[in-house]
Amino acid sequence: SEQLFVEMADRMVADGWRDAGYEFICIDDCWMAPTRDKQGRLQADPTRFPSGIRKLADYVHSKGLKLGIYSDVGNKTCAGFPGSYNHYDLDAQTFASWGVDLLKFDGCNSDSLELLAEGYRRMSLALNKTGRSIVYSCEWPFYLRPVQQPNYTEIKQYCNHWRNYYDVYDSWSSIKSILDWTALHQDSIVKIAGPGGWNDPDMAMIGNFGLSWDQSVTQMAMWAIMAAPLFMSNDLRHISPEAKCLLQNKEVIAINQDPLGKQGYQLAKDKNFQLWERPLSGRAYAVAVLNHQEIGGPQNFTFSLTFLGNGLACNPACSVRQVLPASRDWGVYSWISSLSVEVNPTGTVLLKV
Repeated sequence: SEQLFVEMADRMVADGWRDAGYEFICIDDCWMAPTRDKQGRLQADPTRFPSGIRKLADYVHSKGLKLGIYSDVGNKTCAGFPGSYNHYDLDAQTFASWGVDLLKFDGCNSDSLELLAEGYRRMSLALNKTGRSIVYSCEWPFYLRPVQQPNYTEIKQYCNHWRNYYDVYDSWSSIKSILDWTALHQDSIVKIAGPGGWNDPDMAMIGNFGLSWDQSVTQMAMWAIMAAPLFMSNDLRHISPEAKCLLQNKEVIAINQDPLGKQGYQLAKDKNFQLWERPLSGRAYAVAVLNHQEIGGPQNFTFSLTFLGNGLACNPACSVRQVLPASRDWGVYSWISSLSVEVNPTGTVLLKV
């Protein structure tokens, strides 16, 4: 309801989320009335959004925030509300006239892959034609993938970020499957990511109920490594101080938002451990050591610094700083040094080298 989004906007400002860099409040599926109006335009559910979306957008903007909304490329949304098929220009104009700043465009109920691709292209052009700056979030490759390999060069021409894989759930098995899928497909997806277009592994579940503390740290660290858009799916009215602290961690957000915009990748796997790196601006690297073991206690993983950045990250020497699970300086190391990292089960240690 609009009341919920108003409360979230208030929390975003009062609790420091906006100042930490979170600026979008996004409405997902089910915001619409079941039918379009007499002019064929989408309309908000009159009971739950009695003041309309324009009024809500004005409120959100008055707080220094931006509003996101949801629609679908097909004739119905995933939940069965009116889709944008055959209405791309009209819906884009409607969203722009309401002051919307982001469109999440889903891919349910499209009759063919040709129509799906055409719909994503047409909505992109329609959004641009409005003259309003609107972030365009696509599910295009996810709906293509069962049948054909997506053309990411084309997708990046039209979309600002795109989902490749199933919806995230508030569970460790979900986070783990997203990371496994990403590592498996990194050769085709990592190189396309950069300013203007990003792979979207879906939302942060931190602050809900399904993830342990170590698993929450893992999601935050790995989303930063993957240059993922940081969207939270949680209730800011009932979030623990620990989860809030993790989501607002300035050092991790700085890695996530690094201006070089390169996505990280898995460097090595060894038994239960994974070693990931992400090139950062200023010749730095973010390095994540993930312990996949789900039982037992903390375990050590040792690796040579020559591994990192094709041997260049620490040549002839480098400083190492631990960012997660807690921040502390590890000092200066030479190129031929090894690092030994202790990692909790399902946890991650995030370093900046």
